[in-house]
Amino acid sequence: MASSDYDYVIVGSGSAGSVLANRLSEDGSLRVLVLEQGGSDFGPLIQMPAALSYPMNMKRYDWGYTSEPEPHLGGRRLACPRGKVIGGSSSINGMVYVRGHACDYDGWEEMGATGWGYRHVLPYFKRMESSHGGQDGWRGGDGPLHVTRGRRDNPLFHAFVEAGRQAGYQVTADYNGEQQEGFGPMEMTIWHGRRWSAANAYLKPALRKPNLAFETGALAERILFEGKRASGVRYRKNGQTHEARVRRDVILAAGSINSPKLLLLSGIGAGTRLAEVGVSPFHELPGVGENLQDHLELYIQQECLQPITLYRHLNLVSKGLIGLQWLLAKSGHGATNHFESAAFIRSRAGVKYPDIQYHFLPVAIRYDGKAPAESHGFQAHVGPMRSSSRGWIRLRSPDPAAAPVIQFNYMSTPEDWRDFRTCIRLTREIFRQEAFKPFAGREIAPGAAIESDDALDDFIRDAVESAYHPCGTCRMGRPDDPMAVVDPECRVIGLEGLRVIDSAIIPQITNGNLNGPSLMIGEKGSDHVLGREPLPASNQAPWIHPDWENSQR
Repeated sequence: MASSDYDYVIVGSGSAGSVLANRLSEDGSLRVLVLEQGGSDFGPLIQMPAALSYPMNMKRYDWGYTSEPEPHLGGRRLACPRGKVIGGSSSINGMVYVRGHACDYDGWEEMGATGWGYRHVLPYFKRMESSHGGQDGWRGGDGPLHVTRGRRDNPLFHAFVEAGRQAGYQVTADYNGEQQEGFGPMEMTIWHGRRWSAANAYLKPALRKPNLAFETGALAERILFEGKRASGVRYRKNGQTHEARVRRDVILAAGSINSPKLLLLSGIGAGTRLAEVGVSPFHELPGVGENLQDHLELYIQQECLQPITLYRHLNLVSKGLIGLQWLLAKSGHGATNHFESAAFIRSRAGVKYPDIQYHFLPVAIRYDGKAPAESHGFQAHVGPMRSSSRGWIRLRSPDPAAAPVIQFNYMSTPEDWRDFRTCIRLTREIFRQEAFKPFAGREIAPGAAIESDDALDDFIRDAVESAYHPCGTCRMGRPDDPMAVVDPECRVIGLEGLRVIDSAIIPQITNGNLNGPSLMIGEKGSDHVLGREPLPASNQAPWIHPDWENSQR
């Protein structure tokens, strides 16, 4: 058995792990090891933004997780893609960049994540960003993460925003700036026509440093301890067992599924459940694997009366030409994720800040690349942002190679069903506005005949899909909170030399896509690991609708 010593061992090279690798290796005096089960991200299927539906459906790049039969969705198993490649899920995601709303982070602090309020995290978002087109004073300008906007040269992108304005909603020039609420351009992690993943932004520049070691094809099997202090990680590579010893910290950045899984494999969790699957309990921490959250979404699809959608490019000849243009010039339809307009709205009066998100797409198509109708169309991806449903991650067996039990428990509350019906009805109203008159034909999905609550519920049950934002399974909170897993410095409660720094620590899911918050967690977490003073808190106040208590828009 091979063994070697490091100051820090990071498990996972995803969004937070890549940031940690970069920041912890900066001064050159600390030896850092990153363990990644996946392999290279080289090649057009990952690096070409428009090819996003391919890597998340490929065993080479994806762990291939699925949920258990979901009891409130007729027993359906939903896909849960997680990146098994350098850059983790940032290398297979949709490249949409959303910070989340200021009130999300103030809510974290109220739940016990002291020091993680909006005023604390905003400086870290600024530190990590190079914003191209964002609001001055609210965005970063020289960080590793390039955040850009699409060309929006299809008139449907502007029709969507104008329809929102006509329906009485706000228009916002930068939902990641002062005002999230409203309709406007969507932002993406794409730079010079390439996916700007955490690997491209953070990990690859850091790999040039001699003090950073990186192992691919390395499956972490368990955390090693001396007493209550983490002393290293046991991992398997090429059929051989290795041990990496640490002088300072073991840091789990394996994501919301694999970080709790590794804790459980190491005997950290609810002891009775661990014993039931043949794992010797080591440290009682019942919150490990609990509090699982996600965003669900529906596609509201309309036929387009004009032949201007991406449907005309779904044939092999067009795809080949798009791919060739991207290979030669990193431009054209291959250089965007095609999510170029967005919206964040409130579902009803009395909701303080947006709880519904829209991605607009000028084609009617699924995430797996299948077109539901043989015609030109467009769609809005829509879903509630703050579901009250909670699920869990459990071990299936003590075998580190076995997939865990994933139960999201989707749609388990009456509020979830009410909120989704509201999403559909509000979207239909937007598509009926004057701005869409030249474009909107028949409704493809759900279909105009689906109107009653019961009919809408049947459609929701059959059609709802994950937006692939799992989080919350190692919740951050006060050390005396019995269900918290890490304290506000990301240290596993009751143990030494062990931290979790990734989307698993999120107490309550944020408003929007999770790549941005995960990167921020890596940035702020790195300062906690290094014992640095946090960046000075911001005094910038976000825009809140002045009549939110009485008005929905």
